[in-house]
Amino acid sequence: MYVNSTVETLKIIAQSFFQPFSLEDNLLVTLTALTSGSGVGFNRAMLFLRDGDRLRGEMWLGPSSAEEAGDIWEVLSTPGIGYIEIVEHNRALVRKNEDTLSRRARDLVYAADVDGILIPALASRLKEILLVRNAADEPLVDRRFLDILQVDEFLCIPLIAGDEVLGEIVLDNAITRKPIGPGDIKLASLCGLIAGNYIHSATLHLKLLEMEKTAAMGEMAMFVTHQIRNPIVAIGGFAEQLLQPGLSEDKRERNVRIIREETRRLEHIIFQMGHFLKVSLKEPVFFDPAPVIASVLSSPEIQARKLAYELRIDVEDDLPLLFCDPTSFGEVLRNLLDNGFDATPPGGRVSVRGYRKDNGWYVLSIRDTGKGITNPDKERLFKPFFTTKEKGMGLGLPFIKRVMDTCGGKIEVRSRVGSGALFKL
Repeated sequence: MYVNSTVETLKIIAQSFFQPFSLEDNLLVTLTALTSGSGVGFNRAMLFLRDGDRLRGEMWLGPSSAEEAGDIWEVLSTPGIGYIEIVEHNRALVRKNEDTLSRRARDLVYAADVDGILIPALASRLKEILLVRNAADEPLVDRRFLDILQVDEFLCIPLIAGDEVLGEIVLDNAITRKPIGPGDIKLASLCGLIAGNYIHSATLHLKLLEMEKTAAMGEMAMFVTHQIRNPIVAIGGFAEQLLQPGLSEDKRERNVRIIREETRRLEHIIFQMGHFLKVSLKEPVFFDPAPVIASVLSSPEIQARKLAYELRIDVEDDLPLLFCDPTSFGEVLRNLLDNGFDATPPGGRVSVRGYRKDNGWYVLSIRDTGKGITNPDKERLFKPFFTTKEKGMGLGLPFIKRVMDTCGGKIEVRSRVGSGALFKL
């Protein structure tokens, strides 16, 4: 994808916010669109973000020379370039300029709500776009900021959502010295509006996740207490008996065997909890899913389980590259296969199918011929600790959903009681 018009500029900014990237990466996409040669066309973009009662410099994106500017736009104008390439290019550029542009931007911190505030923070205080010309002669411009910027004309765009100021972008043409015109200001303001609302949405989403996490922690505490109480009581009781004199060898062996089994049960509970509570999955990358699928299907665990079932595999050749963490992807497939085997009576069938959809998606589905899932249970499948298994912990499907969300994918469930279940990634 490459930016060749105003519409394309806004399109790449808006669509990037639906990709599975971090807030920083998506804001980098915005700064790229603002500084790309055929886009809005500014040379450099400095980003400030609101941090409590402070406005802090976060990053500064742009070339350090005309030659570097030409090289950057040559990369970004490559036909077929997409969000992944743009994000990776931006990360590299920010790292390259870490000791120059971005470092100097992070040295700038302003009180956001005090009288006598200077430009650039004044634009956020007034909630107005400010175009500064002849900056050296403007007494309202902070001299330290001007010494860093080294230009005489720049544009301040406050990032606002509702009535709340969330940050600010400062734009200039330090390389080309092209004057900033009304068209530039209008388009930059639209980009700022999109970015401001995205920051607001992302912040609300993080707050919601924190609230859900707090509620889940309380539920988890009750669940863990219930899960580990019985094994601990059993281990304590049978260990106490081992200390009694005169215990027969048969009972001693029985007690040791029970203690070993309950210890393994505790290890399993702890492993499952630790696995689910991994807050940050590995960063998604493009990878060939064929070796991962083959590795899972040929693993000793799956090979042993399939002996009691009919396992059908129908995965297309020449699979597309997928955007996910390969290890997590393998765990997702293994989890769904285990669920399929658990739900299906011996002699039943579990099917794995992989195929492309016309709209650019790749689908991997696992179908079983088990008892099926009721509608009330379907609504609760992805809630932590909900399970229909006698010895289940209810953490497998929530983990799968977390992986799919991180990858920008989705999971669908279709089932009727008595007709098995179909899980589609």
